[in-house]
Amino acid sequence: MEKSISSLLAISKRRSLPALATFIATLGTSVAYLAVAPHWYETSARLMLDEKRVSLSELGRDLTQVPSGTAGGPSPLADQAEFVKSQPVLEKAIVQVKNDLPQNQLTVSEIRRGLKVKIVPATNILELTYQGRDPNFAAELVNAISQTMVEENAKAISSEATKVRVFLQKEVPLARQILQRAEIAENRYRQKSGIISIDDQTKSLVLSLANLEDQERTLVAQLQEAKSRDISLRQITDAKTINNAYASVRSGQDEQVKNLRTKLADLETQIIQTRLRFTENNPTLIKLIEQRDAIRALYTQELARVSPGNATIPPSKVASDSLSQELRSKLIVNEIERLAIENKLKSVQSLQANLQTRLAQLPIKELPLSALARQRQQAATSLNMLQSKLEEARIAEAQKVSNIRIIEEAQPPTSPTSPKKAAVLVIATFFGAILAIGVVLLLELMDNRLHDGSEVEELLKLPVLGVLPRLPVTMLNLEPSEQFLDDVALVEPYRMLLKTLEFRSTHKPRVIVVSSSISGEGKSVVVSHLAAVSAMLSRRTLIIDADLHIPVQHRLFHLAANPGITEVISGNKTLLEAVQRTDIKNLSILTCGELHTRPSQLLESAAIESLIAEAATKYDLVIIDTAAISDFADAATLTQQSDGVIIVTRPSFTHKGVLQKSVSELTENRISILGVVVNGIKNQTRKSYHYPRQDYQAQFRPKKHLTYLESPLNHSARNQISMSSKGLKNGQ
Repeated sequence: MEKSISSLLAISKRRSLPALATFIATLGTSVAYLAVAPHWYETSARLMLDEKRVSLSELGRDLTQVPSGTAGGPSPLADQAEFVKSQPVLEKAIVQVKNDLPQNQLTVSEIRRGLKVKIVPATNILELTYQGRDPNFAAELVNAISQTMVEENAKAISSEATKVRVFLQKEVPLARQILQRAEIAENRYRQKSGIISIDDQTKSLVLSLANLEDQERTLVAQLQEAKSRDISLRQITDAKTINNAYASVRSGQDEQVKNLRTKLADLETQIIQTRLRFTENNPTLIKLIEQRDAIRALYTQELARVSPGNATIPPSKVASDSLSQELRSKLIVNEIERLAIENKLKSVQSLQANLQTRLAQLPIKELPLSALARQRQQAATSLNMLQSKLEEARIAEAQKVSNIRIIEEAQPPTSPTSPKKAAVLVIATFFGAILAIGVVLLLELMDNRLHDGSEVEELLKLPVLGVLPRLPVTMLNLEPSEQFLDDVALVEPYRMLLKTLEFRSTHKPRVIVVSSSISGEGKSVVVSHLAAVSAMLSRRTLIIDADLHIPVQHRLFHLAANPGITEVISGNKTLLEAVQRTDIKNLSILTCGELHTRPSQLLESAAIESLIAEAATKYDLVIIDTAAISDFADAATLTQQSDGVIIVTRPSFTHKGVLQKSVSELTENRISILGVVVNGIKNQTRKSYHYPRQDYQAQFRPKKHLTYLESPLNHSARNQISMSSKGLKNGQ
């Protein structure tokens, strides 16, 4: 995340000038537009449709307000909105403002283009808006249109109200006659059917049925209770019928029967006592038996007398004691009550059936009555509505009412509505920012150069050995050397580069090849200053200027070009004879020597291998300066005799595609790459070297680039190389 933010800040800083120029140009365009654009003033008024009504019926069309349109149907407010723009309304409005018209006469079509009508949502309000060059005229015109709408609507309502009144004056008497006939027919049917109120009568019958049902349930329960008592009493008294029970009770309560029964009991007692004393033939016993039989016969006659229907009952059935008499009396009373309950139950059931029949007949009788009542109600409603509408029509005709009312008049605007300065500036700011960002992105897409050290690691997946400082112009030349070596801030990055090489290598490197992807990235300056720092650290250091195409090292140290590497390879000089010492202790240089027409032939010879091997034995560190990797194969050739190659890159100068291709070729050829150095040399340092190339271009530059540079895909790389060679002629 931090890396992304840092990259964005770096890009913003790098592209700040074009982005700022784009943003300022956009704002300037908007300001110019605001300065030359014509100013338009907008004013508005509001009209409202009132709730007054004058119509033939509730289902008819209102004169002063049309009901809200149904979904998918016509909209009254929309109709009024279109009517505002109609030619009659606009022509009358123009007549009202005729004296205030501008010099160029406005036409209906011109006013219609500037006039806007909007329906305020969820209301009966119309908003009229007009935009014009003159604020006072715009307000006056909108007010004239509003007043014309009110007048036209009042005229339409008055005209229609007159027609409605004439029609209603004929219809009201007819409606009154229809109501009278309906009332007479309903009253006649009520008298004939006896129905006063269906609801009340139905409610009364239902309540009566409910009461009868309650009585029926009570009587049924009482009857069941009476029957249960009857069964129990019959079992106790052994009375088969009510007559027997009645006769038994009567016999037990009659005085004569009681006396005879007492006498009969006394005789029976005497007979028993006599039999105990005498025999059966004893005259006393016989006389007693005769008396008993006579009294028994008389007792039987008396029982028959008191029995219902003079039926003879056996003496054993006579209730002679009070308990028997009481039980038989209860049996008789219970039987009487049971019969009464049965009779009452039958009466209730009969009445209940009668009420149910009447209740079932009510709906049948109700149908004609409902139809007659409906007709009467409809006639009454129509009459009342027609009478009220007649009054409304008379009032509307007399008062000249209008369903359109002006609720807000137009006022002359104090400031123009178009162009809107704030909106234009906000939009311009927004689009200016978008365009600035687009310019930045476009420039980044078009720019295929490296810009910082972090891009190197992401692009090449190689370690960055060090980031070297931006050297001042006066310190590119190491004569005198103390000016550079005494500046600790400049020396320490080179010292750290040497230490990094040692730390990252399994053995201490002795021979290092330094090159770059294209010319102009400062590889020669890096070689000279790195060697100077190495010599300062008491290391015997040798610089071999193997760039036989555009040699630079002898110029940086102000030494003669001869003798050099070409003399050693040709055998004219030994290594020690050709090496030149510098004013820096422990630092020597093997310059290019006499330039050769075919430098690649020299670098591919076996003598160069011997030279490098001999140098490695005599010096602690040998740094070889070679031509650019994309231009020549010199770096790849010499790296085979070294510990590896260091590739120098330069921010805002190194071409990514060329650099990637160079590294890819070295990797595919299994050439050891020690790492990458980011050279922070300033762009203006290229101006410090303007040495005449003399015959270098004709003598040392090859006639053709390598096949890699000739490919169409690397046309930009060639352009970059060409630009770099022009900008930094004696290339760093």
